[in-house]
Amino acid sequence: MRKVITAQDIDAMLRTGEPLPPDAILTPSARDALARRASLVPSRPREPASTRAEGGPRAAGAEPTVPDFEFKWTPGRDPKTPAELDAFFRSPEIEKLKERFCDIGRRIWAKDFVDGNGGNLTVRVGDSLVLCTPTLISKGFMTPADMCLVDFEGRQLAGGRKRTSEVLTHLGIIKRQPNAKACVHAHPPHATAFAIAGVKPPSCLIPEAEVFLGDIGYARYETPGTPANADAVGQVGRDHQCVIMENHGVIVWGKDVEDAYWKLENVDSFCRTVWIASQLAGGNLHQITTGGVRELIALRQKLGMPDSRDQLRECELCDNSDFRPGVVCQVPSRSGGSTPGSVAPDPAVEALVAKIADEIMKRLSGG
Repeated sequence: MRKVITAQDIDAMLRTGEPLPPDAILTPSARDALARRASLVPSRPREPASTRAEGGPRAAGAEPTVPDFEFKWTPGRDPKTPAELDAFFRSPEIEKLKERFCDIGRRIWAKDFVDGNGGNLTVRVGDSLVLCTPTLISKGFMTPADMCLVDFEGRQLAGGRKRTSEVLTHLGIIKRQPNAKACVHAHPPHATAFAIAGVKPPSCLIPEAEVFLGDIGYARYETPGTPANADAVGQVGRDHQCVIMENHGVIVWGKDVEDAYWKLENVDSFCRTVWIASQLAGGNLHQITTGGVRELIALRQKLGMPDSRDQLRECELCDNSDFRPGVVCQVPSRSGGSTPGSVAPDPAVEALVAKIADEIMKRLSGG
């Protein structure tokens, strides 16, 4: 006899790991319970088979590998004619990149790093060719057919949808920094809060941030999508893998789009942690020693990430003197005294307030 499964049964199975019988009859409440469970647990993005390391035992003497998603092209062989460009745009290698764009777009959207049609992605795919996302599209709901191909001047060469206007900002970095093979721009809330507050995140605080982000850059505000913004961000992005754009958001670059996306997660997590720490300690944040930071810079360079800080003097390496955390408001103690950091009342002001209060009470009482 086929077993009837209720919502209570579903809850018990989820706790114990018991599988659902294949021929079970689900009550409406059981179906609702399964649907709720599925909406709370996001599906894990699956890497394309061509980019996943094969499992199983390694061959004798073979070195362990790490994933490499960097797009490699043959210099001097960019397609030129419309037919060549169309064939290249539809090639299996580019199709895999389009799928990766969709995957990362969903992750950015799910993390609340973008809203509406915000954010954009690029990957350099030739000497002067760049794959990019289109304008006016939610990054959580893109398809491979939505992507665009542009040249280094931002002219669209392929794709049915119009390219993002902010591709010029990406190109501002890519044309100046040969190691920038991919860029991701978004508005992660904690890092964007620093952009709105006009605050450059401090350094020498967390090892992972020193290794994977390096010194975070700060670019002055220019209208998004304009050549002026491309120039301002490009100048900063040449020496900084992560750039906070004043009153705008964040743009990061890496050797591939996955690498760049990781840095987007890194910077928002770092800014969130710094914000919380600042509320706990004010501006008195504990720093890593300069010697320790130099070791982290060396590790960063060993991993193939450029870092110009190795040219700085000891006194410049961890200089956070410009970092000014926000004011922390403190509530007066119950005893009526002032807590540390609060302002003592001015006797003259207190006397004036009392005099005004007495005058008001007299008039109200007809005196």
